[in-house]
Amino acid sequence: MNTTTHRHSGTRRRVRQALPTLTILGATLLTGCQQTNQSLSIGDMASAYNREIFWMSIWAIALSIIIFIGVSYALFYTVQKFREDKHDAPPAQFHGNNKLETILVAVPVVIVILLSVLTVKSMAVLNPTPNQATKVDVLAKQFWWNFAYPETTSDAGGVVTNGNELIMPTKEAVALTITSGDVIHGFWAPNIGGQRAAMPSVKKTWQVDTDRAGAYQGNCSQLCGASHANMRYKVIALDKTRYDATLAAMKAYRAPEPAPGSAEARGYTLFMQGKASTGAVSCAGCHRVQGTPAAGAAGPDLSFFGTRRTLGAGMWEAMSAAQWIDEKAAAELHAWIKHSQKVKPGSLMPPYDGTPYMKGGKLIKTGDQGANGTLTDAEIDDIAAYLRSLKLPEEADYWKGTPVQGAPNGGTQ
Repeated sequence: MNTTTHRHSGTRRRVRQALPTLTILGATLLTGCQQTNQSLSIGDMASAYNREIFWMSIWAIALSIIIFIGVSYALFYTVQKFREDKHDAPPAQFHGNNKLETILVAVPVVIVILLSVLTVKSMAVLNPTPNQATKVDVLAKQFWWNFAYPETTSDAGGVVTNGNELIMPTKEAVALTITSGDVIHGFWAPNIGGQRAAMPSVKKTWQVDTDRAGAYQGNCSQLCGASHANMRYKVIALDKTRYDATLAAMKAYRAPEPAPGSAEARGYTLFMQGKASTGAVSCAGCHRVQGTPAAGAAGPDLSFFGTRRTLGAGMWEAMSAAQWIDEKAAAELHAWIKHSQKVKPGSLMPPYDGTPYMKGGKLIKTGDQGANGTLTDAEIDDIAAYLRSLKLPEEADYWKGTPVQGAPNGGTQ
């Protein structure tokens, strides 16, 4: 008896010890199998979208419990009533019992109809997009995101756009029009709403929202290639007044002109022109910087790169301004520019260190057609210095003072 008790106690203890691991594993599966500095919550009640789904789910769960209890009762009642040790004769057959068959058909039909009505009701609430909703165009590509504000045209020309960081107002619907530039991706930021597929040549609009200001984690939820788990983004929800001020600053923004002879000036030249002597192509051919000749669309918009707190679509996260300028951040940015494919498998950005890289599924080596040229470490640092100079005015820094929701240490930035 003591041995059995000890064994059961040991089993319970092992289960309790395993619970934290199982919880972490479950969270990892939900977030696309990657590590992140933030936790996600599909039950975040700050979102009206999530609240609607929650109450619909309550009905579904309640009906499931009723079905479970009903089926379990029928099973145990039948087993108990017709036990072999109580009845020698075969049980009476009820084939042709119209009343029982009607019940067995009618109950599931009623339940399905009820769930269908509840689902249609929720779809009627969630699918239409209000005319006054804030509009954002979302472009997904391997392996990054671009967020454009089609109703806000930059004073320097072109639509205001931000790479890998979605800025949205609180307490109002945000209409996301989502598409993909290559394969199928999945847009999912659980704290602000459900997930939607981003498909090539297809544009679908749906709404998300949150009542609480903060920075939230977003991920690609559709297996899309080698760095699917590293295709992340941030959602920064701001109070309406602050959102309007930030968007106005983005509208008026023009990239600063670097001081002659500075590292930023040398970086600007390399960014715009590349390095003809080694065949290093310009960054401007793939990236846009608002207020400059750079208007590339193959890569993320870098207009406000110095304000952002993420690099490589979340491969590296600096959750405070101080971390952005420390030695580790500088090393990460240097390594990213030098050879992004070593940092992020599947990245399509060509390297500048002369080593072979993958392009269109083919290995490109120095001397091959389409091979990229080289830059020295000092020149890469100059480009990094220029990128860090691309900042919004301090009062429009949307990260400053914004709570990072779900971060282990909480706090504001």
